[in-house]
Amino acid sequence: MLKNCRLCPRACGADRTTGRGACGAGAAIEAARASLHMWEEPPISGTNGSGTVFFSHCSLGCVFCQNRRISRREAEGRPVAIEALAKTFLSLEKKGAHNINLVTGAHYVPQIIEALELARKQGLTVPIVYNSSGYEQVETLKLLDGRVDIYLPDYKYYSSYYAGLYSRAEDYREVAVAAIDEMVRQTGTPQFDENGLLKRGTVIRHLMLPGLAGDTAQVLRDIAARWNDRVLVSLMRQYTPFEMQDWPELDRTITAEEYAEACALFGELGLGGFFQQDASVSESFIPAFDGTGLEDI
Repeated sequence: MLKNCRLCPRACGADRTTGRGACGAGAAIEAARASLHMWEEPPISGTNGSGTVFFSHCSLGCVFCQNRRISRREAEGRPVAIEALAKTFLSLEKKGAHNINLVTGAHYVPQIIEALELARKQGLTVPIVYNSSGYEQVETLKLLDGRVDIYLPDYKYYSSYYAGLYSRAEDYREVAVAAIDEMVRQTGTPQFDENGLLKRGTVIRHLMLPGLAGDTAQVLRDIAARWNDRVLVSLMRQYTPFEMQDWPELDRTITAEEYAEACALFGELGLGGFFQQDASVSESFIPAFDGTGLEDI
């Protein structure tokens, strides 16, 4: 798969065994952090935290990405062998993680599958969360069928104009809708354990952007029309501008009024899920991408 890479919708065809793809990834897994993370949705973080593994590089390239230090082509991170990744999963479970949370791992799916299979053989039992931009290839997601328990995709844009402007992906909505359809097919309706933790299902995130209240409304309506109670929805106000001098229209936070209007529509549409109301992203939301928690062989 890596010799003519089409794992993501960019379908760049790069030979990643000798170079790097459009996302910036080569053949070796690169990651930047593994830790217990308390800032996911409540039934994912629970009381102990979600066992997040932050992978380096990304196929989307949003101009406002809060994790830009690890998501760009020239990203921070270090190589992690498949055996070491499996060991990292097991270490996170031993520390009390409610689940293993794979953050932006689409470009490493074949290697992740190997690591998961190895970790399962060595005793890994917690659910697997696939944390995604939503810009996913359906064929790649099908490889994860039966291996991922919880999907956590974004639905960033309804408008192809904004998707092209801010993420270089005019086809974002069409791609994300098809991807989420596949995720919902695999997981079915959300299921919780006796402690209220999510053990299976799809949670769609939407991060509100400045000036795009109309686009947010379209996204919420589309979610309600397509998936309704088969998914949970997380409506997020945490957008914080970082070095946005080239994008002055994005150089502000979401107002209380903008968020309140979106929440009201959320209720009118009968959506279930979460209001992520923090006005901005603090340092606690952006961990140090210094290799913490990544195990060696």
